[in-house]
Amino acid sequence: MSAKENFFKVKHLYNRAGFGISYSDLQKLSRKNVDKVVSDLLKEPKPNDLITLVDGMESKRQMLIQSGLYAKKDLNDEEKKMRQEIVRMQNEVSKDLNITWVNKMINTTSPLREKMTLFWHGHFACRSNDPLYAQQLNNIQRLHGLGSFKTLLVEVSKSPAMLQYLNNQQNRKGKPNENFARELMELFTLGRGNYTEHDIKESARSFTGWMYDKDGTFIFRQNLHDEGPKTFFGKTGNFDGENIIDLILEKPETATFIARKIYKFFVNDQPNEDHVKELSSHFYASNYQISELVKKMFTADWFYNSENVGTKIKSPVEFLVGLSREFYVTYNKPQILIQLQSSLGQYLFNPPNVAGWPGGQSWIDSSSLMLRMRIPSLVLNDGEIDFSGKADPEDEAVIALNRSATANANAKAKPKSYVNANADWPKFIDTLPKRISPLELTEFLLQPKLNDKIIKMVSDNKGLRSTAVEITSMPEYQLG
Repeated sequence: MSAKENFFKVKHLYNRAGFGISYSDLQKLSRKNVDKVVSDLLKEPKPNDLITLVDGMESKRQMLIQSGLYAKKDLNDEEKKMRQEIVRMQNEVSKDLNITWVNKMINTTSPLREKMTLFWHGHFACRSNDPLYAQQLNNIQRLHGLGSFKTLLVEVSKSPAMLQYLNNQQNRKGKPNENFARELMELFTLGRGNYTEHDIKESARSFTGWMYDKDGTFIFRQNLHDEGPKTFFGKTGNFDGENIIDLILEKPETATFIARKIYKFFVNDQPNEDHVKELSSHFYASNYQISELVKKMFTADWFYNSENVGTKIKSPVEFLVGLSREFYVTYNKPQILIQLQSSLGQYLFNPPNVAGWPGGQSWIDSSSLMLRMRIPSLVLNDGEIDFSGKADPEDEAVIALNRSATANANAKAKPKSYVNANADWPKFIDTLPKRISPLELTEFLLQPKLNDKIIKMVSDNKGLRSTAVEITSMPEYQLG
């Protein structure tokens, strides 16, 4: 294999297994065999790689106060204010948690770990108003995201965020709640058509008593568990939740369901069933070791086939994180990261429902594409909107809202955009070879193969900075 071919292979690998790669790192890694690069990506991060923004003791104190307030029928004015204040604080901390994770993805030295966390975040889609619960679930997905799928599944099933979201807190002997049992099989493991309504009912009975206590710790309430015999997948026994998970994992259909979903996330929205079968067989034989599945996928020749390169629409988070990592962007008002996620349709910790974000073509419509194409120039031009000629009405509205009183007084003042970000251009330029041409930079920044129109467009460019802004503002930059 030629050095150039290996260069583009590693570039594709890092775009899919992470959020892109700097030119200088790409040059170094492309001297290595791709299998060795994949092995390095799979290395364990430091033990302290978890998010610790939300203080457990303080959150548990608030939970205990809250549970006491909610237990009361009539609250006095002071108690009502206290409850409102706790909710307000939780909302603020939830926003901070979102920004913390985005910044972690932007700055991580374990890109595959964070990319897998992002995958499981969508797979085990869950919403929680309690930031401590949301942080716990996020860390479970980070800690076990490349380990044993069984361990991950059990820990997610025991997390207060999921127990609350899918109503297992109300699942008790004599009054089974089937919500969690249904989604466990339909969305998390087997997929539709591989279980019956009877299996759901018996599974729900098995998960009775799986709850969390007032301070958010998992607890198995024996007195609320249905200890009668259950028949699940044709087998009868006094099953509990972990027995059900074991029986689900015995079915090869579970390995196929997970392998297909991972394939669609990392390889192509249109799965090649032969490749899915290859992955699922390996996954099942490895006793559901996620790292084995991922390694098999990234070292397969077909992963690097032309139909799988530059053909996937980046999710909003992949787009924002990739752009920010590429140009070493800092956000002076990090709140904008939440506004951008919301506008683009992927607000982390707030999936649309338990099925998560649909992905693929659903990421793009006419309005979101226009916003995506404007974001690079807003972010990379020191947070300023640079207009030649008259702005369109939407941009004029942004200017009007964000222009300061001083800027209003001074007609010559350049209006600041609401993004208010800074790209470290010297650092970015320093990662590039000294005599790199605009065309070579374009070839690096874009994943799809360059067409004649793009080649002609950049061939007359003089500056690397102007080329970078122009290229990242093109529709092709939205493909990874």
